[in-house]
Amino acid sequence: MSSLTSEEVENWQGPVDLDNCDREPIHLLGGIQDFGFLLAASSDWIIQHASANAERWLGRPASDILGLPLTDLVDGEALHAIRNRLQGLSGPDSVERIFGIDLLGDGRSFDAAVHISGRSVILECEPRDPAEDDTEFWRVQTVLSRLRSSRTVPAFLRDAARLVQSITGFDRVMVYRFDEDGSGEVVSEALRGAHERYLGLRYPASDIPKQARALYRRNWLRSIADVAAEPVPVEPPRNPEGAPLDLSMSMLRSVSPIHLEYLRNMGVGASLSVSIIQGGELWGLIACHHYAPHGLSFRRRAALELFGETFSLLLEARLRDEEAERERDARAVHDRLMRNLALGGEGLTNSEALASIAQEIEGLVPADGIGIWIDGACSLQGAAPEPDQFADLVRFLNRAANSQIYAVRDIAAVHPPARGFAEDAVGLLAIPISRTPRDYLVLFRREVIHTVTWGGKPDKTMASGPNGPRLTPRKSFEAWRETVQGQSQPWTPAERSLAEGLRITLLEVMLRLTDRVERGRRTAQERQEVVIAELNHRVRNLLSLIRGLVRQSAERATDLHAFVEILDNRIQALARAQDLITDRNWKAAPLRSLITAEAAAYLGQKADRVKVDGPPVLLQPEAFSTLALVVHELTTNSAKYGALCDTSGRVEVAWHGGDSRPLVVEWREFDGPKVRPPERRGFGSMIVERAIPHQLSGAAELDFHPDGLRASLTLPEQYVAMGSSDDESGAEARLARRDESPSVARMRRMIAEGLWQRVLIVEDNMMVAMDIESFFQSLGIRHVDMAGSVSEALRLVGANPPDVAVLDANLGTESSFAVADRLGALGVPFFFATGYGETDDFPVAHRGRPRVAKPYDQTTLWGALEALLGSGAARPQA
Repeated sequence: MSSLTSEEVENWQGPVDLDNCDREPIHLLGGIQDFGFLLAASSDWIIQHASANAERWLGRPASDILGLPLTDLVDGEALHAIRNRLQGLSGPDSVERIFGIDLLGDGRSFDAAVHISGRSVILECEPRDPAEDDTEFWRVQTVLSRLRSSRTVPAFLRDAARLVQSITGFDRVMVYRFDEDGSGEVVSEALRGAHERYLGLRYPASDIPKQARALYRRNWLRSIADVAAEPVPVEPPRNPEGAPLDLSMSMLRSVSPIHLEYLRNMGVGASLSVSIIQGGELWGLIACHHYAPHGLSFRRRAALELFGETFSLLLEARLRDEEAERERDARAVHDRLMRNLALGGEGLTNSEALASIAQEIEGLVPADGIGIWIDGACSLQGAAPEPDQFADLVRFLNRAANSQIYAVRDIAAVHPPARGFAEDAVGLLAIPISRTPRDYLVLFRREVIHTVTWGGKPDKTMASGPNGPRLTPRKSFEAWRETVQGQSQPWTPAERSLAEGLRITLLEVMLRLTDRVERGRRTAQERQEVVIAELNHRVRNLLSLIRGLVRQSAERATDLHAFVEILDNRIQALARAQDLITDRNWKAAPLRSLITAEAAAYLGQKADRVKVDGPPVLLQPEAFSTLALVVHELTTNSAKYGALCDTSGRVEVAWHGGDSRPLVVEWREFDGPKVRPPERRGFGSMIVERAIPHQLSGAAELDFHPDGLRASLTLPEQYVAMGSSDDESGAEARLARRDESPSVARMRRMIAEGLWQRVLIVEDNMMVAMDIESFFQSLGIRHVDMAGSVSEALRLVGANPPDVAVLDANLGTESSFAVADRLGALGVPFFFATGYGETDDFPVAHRGRPRVAKPYDQTTLWGALEALLGSGAARPQA
């Protein structure tokens, strides 16, 4: 940042206008904050400037040491260390730090920072806090390790605010992101106490003027320990040439009076900002506010600077990953679009082919409507103008687009006739898809009447404030909303880039479609006739099958209830098979899925007594449905009369073959009741023995062996294909869901139905609390309150009683039993998460409460929640 001339510094206030704050020389204020002192020396180590408070530590007034050699004050070894650090400076904005230096040679320890400003060496010193050591840097390392586990940018920013609050102790920590115009928005916030929230509020560029943003870009950290403290002047205010000392890189630099007034208007007593730099530019700030004076030690601030640098790198990686993910998603949509155009455009005109993939196009670049103009004909979908209005718009585009992407948020601003269709579309993105004649793919967006929520009205009023007749910062920071009309959502640079890629590809594809359009028309009709015939054939076969099931089940049922149960089970077996087939778009489905799904559906807890063994094979749909009925009959027979009707029997199903050979499936039952051949063959036996030979020209044999039923089923090779373990994963997922205990299933149902809506976590360790919060959020619970103290927990319970709670019994200097008493009185279920053993002396009222011992995992938490449900303690809120 360039320095102002002495005349500009003297007269910087000038006329009062909206640029007033942007002209304040905040790097040339001639003072420092009072928690340290400053010395400025020439290149030959003659003291040029000293802060007025230097006497407190040096024992001599600033006026007495000006012009003296620095060696008269500073110990020789300390000066040697300072010179070595100066040698390590890497650039004009570089600052070196020295920890625990015996500056004066009298045993007193200081922390110091040294940098070059113009022709001066700036030395800033603070007395070292004897209670602090390198622990602060380890804490930062721990915090950064936690941040690395945040998978998305919003979660990353949210965790950053909470973790910075945990290591700084500030009342409010915000992540503030700048826009291109210098305004910004609070995108994440951690807040203690009953203060108004700033999350989601926007602030105009004038709140952090451009010269302040320039300093934030150069300095990783800015600390204001006490807003009410008087600045300490630097003596003399100017050098012999009449220029003030440039304190741009000073950590003690005093604060702009306007900024101090701004902070006081917000009720802030201390602040700290950590810069977030992306690509050499200021992306945002981690802004900390405290409502009383609150200074951090030199070492802690140095650790936070390290945090800021590393956080910026981690954020850059997160943003790059998200951008790469967007590009991958866009490429997937793009490839699918091109595939549909290349393979599915036969029989359609060019305009019809593009219209048929409109949804894919909108998946690439979101829009509310689409218009296609090819060879003087148009196709319109969704929110779009009328055909005559669109034709007029194309004539305008012929003048404006010039074979390039053309995007506007307010069409009427450049094409007044567009007011006639403003109710349908106000923004457009036009993609030229040919050179001659001019053809277009046009995406439309509706008007978005959006509200900008400012942190107070975004202008400032002219008044005589405490700093004289100048622009006075506003005194209200309540949300002030501004409504913007007549515009669509903006077309982002990423969307324009995607549209440009789409334009280039469509130019090539349009050429191919043009060559194929006539051939496509002829083949489309033929394809349609084949599909209809195949569909009719399948529907007739299915209806015939169901009719046979109804008739045969009715003939063998003893009463109406038995008839309904038998018929329902058989149709359900067909339905399960149909689901497995349709899940794979009517392609071959895994045999293992058929058997495990039938066992899980019909046998429940006995399903693990059916052992399945065989290579991954796939069955064609017609064979799959037929075998489903056969397996169903074998399963129900075993559950009623065979090996699975008692507690000891088991069934083994194995198969071999496939891979261009017939597939042989062997069903074997063991350890069940003795088997005797039936006196009369029922419909179930007929299905097993006749379905595969009749439907598939295969073979089926039943052997009523005394030790257990045996069945051998042979399927011809044309119905079998080799698969992979990935094809069988769907059935395992289904069975895993069925294996959930009734309590877990009930819990999921309660959450899905909105009966459990709010959870309270009382835990003094922020990281542990965040882990528990993530567990509940994974269950679908969105309202998770966290408290680190009894008072905060009781306040949350009083404001919004939770539906369930987790209490850490030991909160450091207090216990959570008072919270447990209150929850118990309200009938709120809870359990303790604690390091205590089972014999710990809990209050009598809470000795029977469920507990989990630290360290614990998700399985342990599941168990505690099941214990609450099993004890009848759950109190669902309607």
